Amino acid sequence: MRAKTVLPAVAMTAVSMVLTLAVVVMWLGTAVPWPVALVVGLGIDGGWLATLAYERRLAAQGDHNRAVTAVGWSFGILAAGVLVAHALTAEHSAGAWLAVAWLPIAAKALWLVHAMWERTALTPVALDAIRGIQQEARDEAAVARARLRAEAATEETRLTAVTEAGARVARVQAKTAQALAGAWSTLETARAGEETGRALTSVTARVTPGVTPRWELPVWGPSEPLAARSLESAPALTDEALDVIVDEIRTSETPALSYREMAARFRAAGHSASEMRLRAAWKRVA
Repeated sequence: MRAKTVLPAVAMTAVSMVLTLAVVVMWLGTAVPWPVALVVGLGIDGGWLATLAYERRLAAQGDHNRAVTAVGWSFGILAAGVLVAHALTAEHSAGAWLAVAWLPIAAKALWLVHAMWERTALTPVALDAIRGIQQEARDEAAVARARLRAEAATEETRLTAVTEAGARVARVQAKTAQALAGAWSTLETARAGEETGRALTSVTARVTPGVTPRWELPVWGPSEPLAARSLESAPALTDEALDVIVDEIRTSETPALSYREMAARFRAAGHSASEMRLRAAWKRVA
């Protein structure tokens, strides 16, 4: 995995160094002796290579130096500037020379990408752990989605069943109401009939004298419930009577009963008083 980032950076560095050296020798060789031009080209490439090697050493130690990085980029910009200047002053193929003038900057950028890859690289064990965590999260999400879909389907089935049952109940109630309405209509017709009314009135008068001779239909509809009989509450004990009863129960045994025993016997004897009044009476007599 490391070769995927370091090999392009090495290749780009080699190409840019060779190109820079060739351009410096060709460009300055016409103005100064070629050994001098060669030294200048080697100086640019050597300074760039030296700063790059030192940056790589610091990166291997987990360290970083901004000054060294600035010097390295300065050499890269200088090499790119030399290539751009040569392209602008060249009489032939100026566009081709200008097209390759970005190679030193590109090489520095590739080394920057490789350094970032190294700072974020993980071991195979960590990568396996991350893949396991991601797979577990995907499994949990899939199970949750399946559970939600199943619950939604179950709820839909339940609502459908309840709706159908409600519809059946409504139909039965409608049929029952219709049948009752028909029966009541028949009874009303019989009651309102002239001959039937006289017959029912005569029978009613003979069998049960003194009642209303008119035969009335039974009431069909909502009826009001009977009022519940209210129980007359026993009269509340006065404080003096309550004190007497509490004192009698408390001193019924020797030694005197505790409050809990006294309260239990008080209520078992059928007396009634609130807990607050009973405790207050206990405090007064005790």
